[in-house]
Order: sequence, then structure tokens, then C-alpha cells
Amino acid sequence: MISPTKRKLLAKALIFPDSRFLSTIRATSSVKQASTYKYDAPWLDFSSEEELPVVKNFINGQFTTPSPSTSSKTIPLYDPSTNKLLSNVVTCLSSLESAVSSANDAYSSWSNTPVQIRQRFLLEYANFLHGKEVRKEIAYWITLEQGKTTADAMGDVWRGLEVVEASCRVGSEMLGDSMQNLSNGLDTISYRVPLGVCAGIAPFNFPAMIPLWMFPIAIATGNTYVLKPTERAPSASLLLTKYLNDIGLPPGVLNVVNGGKDTVDGMLTHNDVKAVSFVGSNKVGKYIHDMGSRHGKRVQANLGAKNHATVMMEDADRASTIKAIVGAAFGAAGQRCMALSVMILVGDLEESRCWVKELKEEAEKLRVGSGFVDGVDVGPLISKAAKSRAEDIVQQSIDDGATCVLDGRGVTVQGYENGNFLAPTIINLSDESYVDSNSPIGNPAYTEEIFAPVLTVLTVPSLDEAISITNRNAYGNGCAIFTSSGGAARKYQYEIEAGQVGINVPIPVPLPFFSFTGNKSSIRGDVNFYGSSGVHFFTQLKTVTSNWQYATGGDLGGVTMPVLGKN
Repeated sequence: MISPTKRKLLAKALIFPDSRFLSTIRATSSVKQASTYKYDAPWLDFSSEEELPVVKNFINGQFTTPSPSTSSKTIPLYDPSTNKLLSNVVTCLSSLESAVSSANDAYSSWSNTPVQIRQRFLLEYANFLHGKEVRKEIAYWITLEQGKTTADAMGDVWRGLEVVEASCRVGSEMLGDSMQNLSNGLDTISYRVPLGVCAGIAPFNFPAMIPLWMFPIAIATGNTYVLKPTERAPSASLLLTKYLNDIGLPPGVLNVVNGGKDTVDGMLTHNDVKAVSFVGSNKVGKYIHDMGSRHGKRVQANLGAKNHATVMMEDADRASTIKAIVGAAFGAAGQRCMALSVMILVGDLEESRCWVKELKEEAEKLRVGSGFVDGVDVGPLISKAAKSRAEDIVQQSIDDGATCVLDGRGVTVQGYENGNFLAPTIINLSDESYVDSNSPIGNPAYTEEIFAPVLTVLTVPSLDEAISITNRNAYGNGCAIFTSSGGAARKYQYEIEAGQVGINVPIPVPLPFFSFTGNKSSIRGDVNFYGSSGVHFFTQLKTVTSNWQYATGGDLGGVTMPVLGKN
């Protein structure tokens, strides 16, 4: 691992090709390993009198321990696979004030840094994150604090890295428009400029990917940033921030402040914060959007989902479809906003029972356990409360008449008996008869976003009814159809309302050349994440109209309304 000082020199040599520093670089390192962890953790303060380390903030280019005060609140951070305490996260409003102040001070210089140089920082950042050992280090902290398998955590980092790469071409997205001689001697140009200090509030389910949806585009477009990572898994965000600052990002451009609701409220009401990004639950997202909007912030908020997969049993390839749905429903323990949580089988009711039987058999093959253990497919849920809630919804669904085809409650993982584990669970609402597409589906397995490895199965006789049920659902993050019929796929594509559609693709999350286009109740705010939409969110248009006729004594107008191009 290259030391911070040498990494800065390397970055400078790569960012500025005429630099003479490159010849001085030697890939040597001296990393002090913390005895508790596999990797060094400079964001953890072990000097506290408390038994557990305190998670530091990152402000103005350095890690800082939050100062105890009357406004401080401590949030315990647990390993979800064992429920052992790992560290304490402290809410400290004075730290937030320092972070916003640091970002505000850095804004003038950073926004005036040429876009090509801003892109070069991100280009070097992307190159650095491509290192497999670097991604393994980030994935380690994700697995420890969030619980997902190492392979899934590596994917978490990779999908975020793709947004960093896309941010390296942000200059092309910021190009404006111009027109000459709108009237005699009158020219107009329009171009995009940054907003100022922006803030991000990240969720627990993607500790690396979602922060990387936010701050790379923000800083590439000339803004400075204050990130609040999830209090349940903050280390990935802190490590990502450290890496970018080690490369040479100026102090104050990117800051990280930990905490809970008080920190969020401080961001939403701070006069210097111009825009807020959020990904998380419905309740919190609506609160953030409403409060942020009331305080004049630009807000983008991705909320809950209930993603439906429609399967045309008559022509879909059964084996590959079942594997795809099992992976999309139970991967990451179902803790994805794009998880497939509803499967609608279209066709004969008796045939649907065969599909459900094979679905159960495939799901039973998945291994539940700690994300650090090789061969594990499904890790723990994030908390005891999340596990309890999911189990309660399963029971309520059974009490309401659903058939529990596969019950994952009560699973015990040897060596991790106290973990928050729920094995894959399948609830069938159509075991005896078709679901009535003309009536609301009231079973809680369908109505609730469970955010757990629970799949709800419905059967209907026609594609029209499957589309009707899907469209009637309040959410619109994503959906998918599995079929070999081009006609069925085209009908589905055009009639479905959800913002992201997969055709034989179970999780249709677009690459960052496009934007994440969930809709309906799955989003608050008008502008989506990443892609062109992301650039538009972090910038505003400025239009300049110029008239140089005064230089030749031309008429610059009078008291009446200006009218251009009048004969």
C-alpha cells in the first residue's frame, strides 16, 4: 500500500504530466495494523476512555474525533452477523458546522479549478479504485459492518466505481448553448455552473455504491461536498474519502460527518447547503424531501420499492428464469431497492405450482451465513429489528391466508447463533386460485416493502392482468418480464409504468451513461441520480445576453418592454 505522501506525489505526476515528481515515487509502505481488524483504520479513535472506539469524522482534509458536548448523541454500531458491538458513532452538531464551513471555504477555489483538472483527480481516483486489493479493503469493511458477502461487497464497490469513471467526462455534460445575432448585435449564451456546498445522506444497504453515486459527480461539476454515511456502516465512506484526499484533493472539497437524525436536520436547515441527495426508506425520504424543500434546498430522494417480475410461463426458459429470480430476490438478503420481491406467473394455475416447486428447490440451495465465509450466498439482515419486522410480516401473511412455501424463519448458523439471519422465504398468494387483478391485494407480504429475503408469488391468467397489478402498485423503481416472445416483451415495455424495465434482465439498474430512473412513489424530487440527470442536479443554468452596440453608439433601448427582431 502506497503511503499518503507518496500517493499525493504520484497523483500530482499523473494529473500534471510535466511534473518532475514521478521519478521520486517508490511503492513502499508502512501501515500500522489495528489488532482488532484486518486493515488499518485511521478513522477509529481508540484513545477514548470508553471500551469501544469512536468513529471519527473527516473534515478539511483530516480525521477528527467529534468533541463531546450537550448536543452529542452516541449510536452503537453492531456486526450484524454476531450482534457484537464494534464501535460508537457520535452525532455532533459542532462537527457538522465545521464540515459545512470547510466545504464553503473550499468552494471558491474548487469551483474555479478548470473542469479538466477536476476530471483528472477523478480519473486518478478511478484508476486507484481499480486495484483489486483496494476494492478488497473497502469490501472488508462493508462485510464487517453491513453483513453482505465479500463477493457482493466487491460488486457494491465496482458499481460505484463505474459512476466515478462516468464522472471523468462531466465536462461534455456541462456544455451550454449559444446563439449569435438574436437581434442586431445581440448574442446569448447559456451554460451550467455549480451550486455550492452539497450534501448526501447515504443508506446502509450500499455503503460504497450510493456515496459514489453522489460525491464524484458533485465535485466533478465544481461543488464541494458534505457526506453523512449510514450510521450502521460508515467505514466504507470514510475509506473512500481518505483515498480521494490521499490522491491530492484539496482539503475541504469532500468532508464526512457521522451521526443520526440531528445531523440530517442540521444539513437540511443549514443556509450554506444548496442541495441534498438521499437514498433510503419512504418515511425518512419524504421527511427529507419536505423539510429540505421548505428550507430552499434542491432535493433528490430515492425511496422504497416493490419490484415485480412477470413470468410468461408458456415461453420463458424455466431453468434460467428461476435462477435469475432467486438471485434477484434473495441476493444481499433482499436488502436492495431493486430486489425482485414479487413474482407474477402468467398462465395455467397447475403449471404455476410446478414453477413454485422448482423455485423453492433452487432457493433451498442457497447457503446462509457470515459474509466472510466462503460459499455463503445470503448474509444477515442489518439489525435485530429488521429481522423481527420481516418475521412478523411473514406471520401476518400466513394468518391472512397466504401459503408459506418456504419458511426461512428460525434458521441457525453455527458459530453465528446471535446473528440477524433469515433464510430465503417464499409466500404464495395463488396456491388455490388466481389473484383477482381487479381488486386490491391486501396481504402484507404484497403491500409492505419487507427489505428481506422474502419473495411473494402471484398467478394470473393473462399478461394484461399482470401489467394491471404491477401498474396499480404505488412504487415504480423497476420491474422485469421473462419471455421469449418479442410481442409480449414489447407490449410490457410500452404499457408498464415503472421507470426501469428489464426484459430477461432481473435487476435492470442502468450503467451510469444513463440515469437511475425510478418513478412514482419510489422517488421524491424531479431529477434522478447519475448520468445526465445527475449533472443537471448538481448544476444550474446561467444565461448571458450581450449587446456591444454601445461601443459604436447604438440604441440600447428605452422605458418600453424590449422586443427583439421586430420589423
